[in-house]
Amino acid sequence: MGKSVSYWYILAAIFLTALWFVIAAITDLPIIPSPVLVAENLADIFMKYIAIHSIYSLWRIAAGLLLAVAVGLPLGVIMGYFPKLDRFLSPLVYMTYPIPKIALLPILMLLLGVGESSKIVMIFLIIVFQVIVAVRDGIRSIPKETLYTLYSLGASFKDIFLEVLWPASLPKFITAVRVALATAISVLFFTETFGTKYGMGYFIMDAWLRVNYLEMYSGIVVLSLIGLVLFTTIDLIEAVVCSWQYKQ
Repeated sequence: MGKSVSYWYILAAIFLTALWFVIAAITDLPIIPSPVLVAENLADIFMKYIAIHSIYSLWRIAAGLLLAVAVGLPLGVIMGYFPKLDRFLSPLVYMTYPIPKIALLPILMLLLGVGESSKIVMIFLIIVFQVIVAVRDGIRSIPKETLYTLYSLGASFKDIFLEVLWPASLPKFITAVRVALATAISVLFFTETFGTKYGMGYFIMDAWLRVNYLEMYSGIVVLSLIGLVLFTTIDLIEAVVCSWQYKQ
């Protein structure tokens, strides 16, 4: 299975690179350089410039994701398992969830400054609501009869959580994280253009302002690869912890 997936990834990469090469050849414009030139430039500047920017971006994503899981997972469990608390918390979640999180960036910057905190909290806000809703819905989909049987056997809440609630909500939880990460990376690019000199968003915009298209495209490629690595990591985690989904 792993070899088959890798094969299709390689084919997709070849197709996209070939398409990029054709577009660059047809347009013959400096704003669309050849992928060969971009690859050469990336090899020259990665360790000297881009590596540090990549580390900063990964740190912000990882910190925001871990914070979202730490807050969203318990809230999702509480809302899914305790109907009375769900009736109280659901309106709060539904009224704040639709707010465009990027619109909150000026407020976060005023409250937390333009440094790391505002960027991490922005990532947190994008991911946490999807985690809450996914975990809650996963737990609410469990038939009540299953829980009644465990109650009659004397199972504790810890036993029920580890054996039923967590496995049942895990697939939706992972899917929610995967979907939210795509938005989080896009928003991270935007937030890194304010109040920082490190991060892939800053690097790409700085190269654009300097009219250095090779560095700009090199940054875009690296940011795309960061997203690919994160998505692939989540897929691998899902294949391990949710292996029962793939059994025929």
